[in-house]
Amino acid sequence: MADAFSSSSQDPIARTIQVSDVSNHLTNIHADIDHTYDIQRTVHLTNQGSFSQIALQFPDELLHHSVPVYQALKNTLGPEINIFVLADTSYGSCCVDEVAAEHVNADMVIHYGHTCLSMTTRLPVIYVLPKRALDPAQTLHEFLKLVGSVPQHLILIHDVAYTHQAANILSHLRGAAPHASVYYTPIPTDVVQPGARAAAEKEAGSHSLHRRYSLPENVNLSDCTILYIGEESLALNNILLTHSNCPPSHQVYVYDPTERTCRYESGRSNKLLMRRYAAMLKARDADTFGILVGTLGVASYLPLVSHLRSAIKSVNRKSYTLSVGKLNPAKLANFMEIECFVIVACPENSIVESKEFYKPIVTPFELMLALNSEHVWTGDYDLDFERVISQRVSDGICLALLQEQPLNLNDEPSFSLVTGKYHSRRQTQNDQHEPTDANALVPSSKERTVAQYSTAGLASFLQSRSYQGLEPRVGEDDPSILEQGRLGIARDYTTDHLDGQAQ
Repeated sequence: MADAFSSSSQDPIARTIQVSDVSNHLTNIHADIDHTYDIQRTVHLTNQGSFSQIALQFPDELLHHSVPVYQALKNTLGPEINIFVLADTSYGSCCVDEVAAEHVNADMVIHYGHTCLSMTTRLPVIYVLPKRALDPAQTLHEFLKLVGSVPQHLILIHDVAYTHQAANILSHLRGAAPHASVYYTPIPTDVVQPGARAAAEKEAGSHSLHRRYSLPENVNLSDCTILYIGEESLALNNILLTHSNCPPSHQVYVYDPTERTCRYESGRSNKLLMRRYAAMLKARDADTFGILVGTLGVASYLPLVSHLRSAIKSVNRKSYTLSVGKLNPAKLANFMEIECFVIVACPENSIVESKEFYKPIVTPFELMLALNSEHVWTGDYDLDFERVISQRVSDGICLALLQEQPLNLNDEPSFSLVTGKYHSRRQTQNDQHEPTDANALVPSSKERTVAQYSTAGLASFLQSRSYQGLEPRVGEDDPSILEQGRLGIARDYTTDHLDGQAQ
């Protein structure tokens, strides 16, 4: 049975997985398993790290290759190494599922397929990336046809599926312009330890081992041009968002290997920012927030959740923390009282723009902007957990948090740029209780004041509903008589024999 707010129980079994033609071509079952999945490199790193409990994490589209990969690793590593296959990740398949790995007491995870390269918190990981076809000479030709010559300062970023061609791409770019500087952060091929962060003189980018690049002291980001190699993806959208406020000299060029074309990205970033700005304005009007935990493996997610709770509480608004796994409209529709959701997830899963959701879903960066109405958004955008926490310290809202003092708020109605109307803010006052005796049955205040009932928050929604639950009918019905219940198991209840003997 299914309706607008739930899905059928048969959907997970009957669901059809959408697999692109490119993925089918690259992951053909007849392909060389040893080469496609880096069996020898994986075995070498496993023996070098003395790991004994290994978890293999596959996305849905590669799950049919899990058995041959498991057999190849098992035959090479030996029977003393325990190997487990993980599937149906709790959140996005691009993140390392440390929760599922810890269920089997794994001491290392091997992640297959596309990844966001977000830093883990507890377990080391080996990334086995897909290998898509790419012609470095054609890439350089299309890029030069658009720009004329290699820029003096060029930042190279690519989809993880083209990592195996990164060295060839760098060689062609540097060969075409020996005096130009090409900056590139290689994707780690060794075991990545939890919480590892590339050391750099000057870092920029997102909360990822690959999206973060380093620049010399005498080079600013505004002096550089970005070349991204890859198809349309969430990673590309994040790059456009995080670099949308750069000057015109700082341009983003995209080469699509499937189309063999290179283009200049300009207008799309403005449209993305406009949609995110509209979501931020809706969050500014909200009084009740839901913090969606979209990851349990990305580093710094717990401090960020605590930071968001404190920020929402400091402006006298209500928040609820929810962990619902993979997002879909049916799950979030169960929380209609929540006016806005903020998602704590990896950069590739932080931007949710689907129109199927009933309420807006914003990022932590957008929420911090919404809570501080005095801050003017200059167009800067950030998806890094640690920088969202640290950079907002200069704002008034975060200074109030550090001083543990609530912001000075008033009861004046606020004007909504979304609806064009004034509306009153439902503020949830934080209770300030004095310490009481822990052994007291009913703690009471020394001032003997009467508590004032407030309908702020979810209580006001309950009062406005036409159906508020079953009627209590206190004192109107006689209490039920105690009777003996059923005996036995589900298939054979002993209902006719009160002596307890089964039929």
